[in-house]
Amino acid sequence: MDSNPSTAETIYVSDAVTTTAKILVVGHFAVGKTTYIGSLSEITPLRTEEKMTQASAHVDDLKGAPDKVTTTVALDFGRLTLSEELVLYLFGTPGQQRFMQLWEDMARGALGALLLVDPSRLAETFPVIDLVEKYGLEYAIAVNTFDREGGEFDEDEIREALDLLPDTPVVYCDARDPKSSARALIALVQHLLARAA
Repeated sequence: MDSNPSTAETIYVSDAVTTTAKILVVGHFAVGKTTYIGSLSEITPLRTEEKMTQASAHVDDLKGAPDKVTTTVALDFGRLTLSEELVLYLFGTPGQQRFMQLWEDMARGALGALLLVDPSRLAETFPVIDLVEKYGLEYAIAVNTFDREGGEFDEDEIREALDLLPDTPVVYCDARDPKSSARALIALVQHLLARAA
């Protein structure tokens, strides 16, 4: 999904900004992280997408995304101005295990993580949860419903399948839709505020 167009005025952060915050957007391979950041970013997102080649044919499982032809190899980056003084930076992590060495640097300074989940591939989420917990990040689960309405995937079943703590938020979103993506981000921020209180 194309992100919001940038103008000369929106490319740079305003001089009035005094505070920035960093959120990670994480999840397994082909779950919609790049699309999610693109749906919210007020600038054209920085993307490190590369074409998938035969070299990854036996490494990247395309079962859940047979039409996927590119993949993130370093990060996605987007920006969202929340007020005159506050800007939020969104960092998307690559989903494949071979890129996990980037996590340590990306997790540094992050307030928390929004963990995108494809309910038809829940098993692929466990290594990502392990990494989020390894780096001590608070997180919320955003079930990316894609073309589905989400009703066929019961929240209690997802919560049980992922062995989540009772206070870990689980929300449904369509990563292509800015309003839906914003609701998932709000759920994470509310969780972070509650944990900090």
